[in-house]
Amino acid sequence: MRFTRTRRLGLATIIALAFTLLGLAPSASAADPAPAELSFSTDAATTTPGGAVNLSMTIKNNHTYDIWFVYQTIDPTWLTTQRPDLKYSFTGCSLATGTGAVPCSGTGPANLGGNYGTTVPPGQSRTVTLTLQVAADSGCNGNIGFYSYFYAEFSDSTSLSGGPVHTPETRVLCA
Repeated sequence: MRFTRTRRLGLATIIALAFTLLGLAPSASAADPAPAELSFSTDAATTTPGGAVNLSMTIKNNHTYDIWFVYQTIDPTWLTTQRPDLKYSFTGCSLATGTGAVPCSGTGPANLGGNYGTTVPPGQSRTVTLTLQVAADSGCNGNIGFYSYFYAEFSDSTSLSGGPVHTPETRVLCA
């Protein structure tokens, strides 16, 4: 019995060595990046009732073709919806461009894709900043967070759906 196990192990080792020498063995390689990725950042981790935080969304084109179209939603997380005393709204939107920021529209849980401007060339990104205004009569000691799904179409007729992508949470502190 022991002799059979040793023979099997030896045979498996010889086969694995042969595959390696012939270049047929699976190789370890880094995964290709997603054709497009969405990321979020905020300019502050905390605010107080009556304060505002800028929430920046960046879509990066890692594909070899232009992004022609983006559809994106943004919705509060489940924990955020469980705090009815937290009052907030999106009050502003701007698209970063080479010559400065320009206003955009579609804030809130609407189609945010048009805010990224026109085509996003390969290797480039577009950043949209939403202003999250916390109401003066908002509750405090709670976190406000969002998640997003997006859909992107490329000039080679391929598409990508992604998400959920979560934003950093903003803590509303009592003054």
